[in-house]
Amino acid sequence: MRAIWKGAIAFGLVNVPVKVYSATEDHDISLHQVHNADGGRIRYQRRCEVCGEIVDYSDIEKAYEDDGRTVILTKDELKSIPAENSHEIEVVQFVPSEQLDPIMFEKSYYLEPDSKSPKAYMLLRRALEDTERVAVVQFALRDKTRLGALRIRDDVLMLQALLWADEVREAAFPALDTSIRISAQEREMSAALVESMASDFEPEQFTDDYQAQLRQLIEAKLEKGDALDTEETFGAEAEGGKGEVIDLMEALKRSLDKKRGGAAAAGDSDGEESEGEEQAEPAKRASRSSGGRSSGTRSSTAKKDAGDSDAGTAGGGTAKRAAAGSRSKTSTASKTGTASKTSASKSGTAAKSATASKAGTATKSTAKTARKGA
Repeated sequence: MRAIWKGAIAFGLVNVPVKVYSATEDHDISLHQVHNADGGRIRYQRRCEVCGEIVDYSDIEKAYEDDGRTVILTKDELKSIPAENSHEIEVVQFVPSEQLDPIMFEKSYYLEPDSKSPKAYMLLRRALEDTERVAVVQFALRDKTRLGALRIRDDVLMLQALLWADEVREAAFPALDTSIRISAQEREMSAALVESMASDFEPEQFTDDYQAQLRQLIEAKLEKGDALDTEETFGAEAEGGKGEVIDLMEALKRSLDKKRGGAAAAGDSDGEESEGEEQAEPAKRASRSSGGRSSGTRSSTAKKDAGDSDAGTAGGGTAKRAAAGSRSKTSTASKTGTASKTSASKSGTAAKSATASKAGTATKSTAKTARKGA
């Protein structure tokens, strides 16, 4: 890092020399403008609207216009302002940190000791730690007198530039004055949703998706040129999330169910299916394949096919014998690792055959056979 300013903290009669560094930086990808016809770089020129000449930066001054009158302020005149020449960070008071509204925070700076002995720096830092307060300071930086807060971050003194009170706008929205009734159920459900999303803030968990996708687009463009397919690069656009929420309770319920469902799915993915779930799967498939037949016939047939082929109920045996001709060819396959699909498919066939021949000779024959077996 490179120091952008040097000064001293005036802490009563104690003087603390420091170097000032920008504590933050912009990570955005830098883009410039070009002519879309030939890719030529677009340059801005400082052109005087009176004489039409292009003016060098060294020949440019600042001015203020008031009721048609223009006052030109030279660089030397601006430097003559007393506050501009001050390199002192004056501590004016110590306040509890909770009294500083975050809306006032502007730019952050690190302060490094700028003397052979950092004792005065350490003393001020220890004073802030012991009193659990923040130092309110005033200083001048880059043609502006500023208000600031001096606090500690990772054992380093940090200068937090603050907005002046008249730079913060008042929020006046008529819609907020409307009387709105919020039910107890809505409050409970919203509190439950907050609780389901509660966590400790860890900024490292979050990324700038736009910059990451912009980098992806640039790399794809470098590789494929004008043949770039943006839909192929980014995939299909996600659906939903664009409609207006009308039913607040329904939205809260769905949000809560989604959070709970996500947590349950994450828990289930770590374990294996239970034996009961494995046995129930063929029955579910058999139920779907048998269409509008009675639930009793579907259930008994599917259970018979999913279980041991040597034991079963009389109803299952009847269905099995009615479909003996078609099932005999796949009896071996039903005992292998694909038993679920084959059993479910054949049980559907068995159920259809048994139902179709309900009033015919086949039903009577199978009934007699069942009685003899009993």
